[in-house]
Amino acid sequence: MNLRAKIAPSLLSADFARLEEEVKELEKAGADWFHLDVMDGHFVPNITFGPIVVEAVRRCTSLPLDVHLMVSKPDLYLEAFARAGSTFLSVHVETCPHLHRTVETIRKLGAKPGVVLNPSTPLVCLEHVLDEVDLVLLMTVDPGFGGQSFIPSMLSKISSLRKMLDERGARAELSVDGGVHLGNIREVAKAGATVFVAGSGILGTDDYASTMEQMRKEILIAQGPGGRDETERASTLG
Repeated sequence: MNLRAKIAPSLLSADFARLEEEVKELEKAGADWFHLDVMDGHFVPNITFGPIVVEAVRRCTSLPLDVHLMVSKPDLYLEAFARAGSTFLSVHVETCPHLHRTVETIRKLGAKPGVVLNPSTPLVCLEHVLDEVDLVLLMTVDPGFGGQSFIPSMLSKISSLRKMLDERGARAELSVDGGVHLGNIREVAKAGATVFVAGSGILGTDDYASTMEQMRKEILIAQGPGGRDETERASTLG
């Protein structure tokens, strides 16, 4: 497993009137990945965007695109989002009656499969796919809207998942999304996350580069003396 932290700004908080500028500014400021939240107004109470926006972002950057499908029937859209340029394509276990098949389909389409759990969904739901995925995303807010507060009880869930991954020698990245910001990223890192999705926690600040630099310092402190140098930007998916 690549323990180097990845900071993934969530473009849900971007200014869509200047999306290309935002993407390029965030990349220059030190983003490792970009996180894109796709919402359908059914699984979550909000509507965002479809494959055309992912394709537009893909044209703006060569960084990995972490596409999170918050939709009620993700299998219908896997091919379109893979074709649009998704690097990681993640689905909610709550929406996939045949999760193993969905994961296999994502990989066959050329994307890296990920699975997502809502805050109240137990980790046991991952038991039979944990070795098949490249990313597990834990929601630390109830999904649907940006700018929500991190649910403190999710720290123990992150720690439990970290233990599961390590005990099995699983390759999956442990991503956390929801209310992550400079004030709590040290705790999230200490719990075992390797990917830090932040929307308003980055895009709501005045200086993206300074914010991400400070985030990396907090992550390094959380890792302790034996941790890797998080100030070195990840350029590969590991």
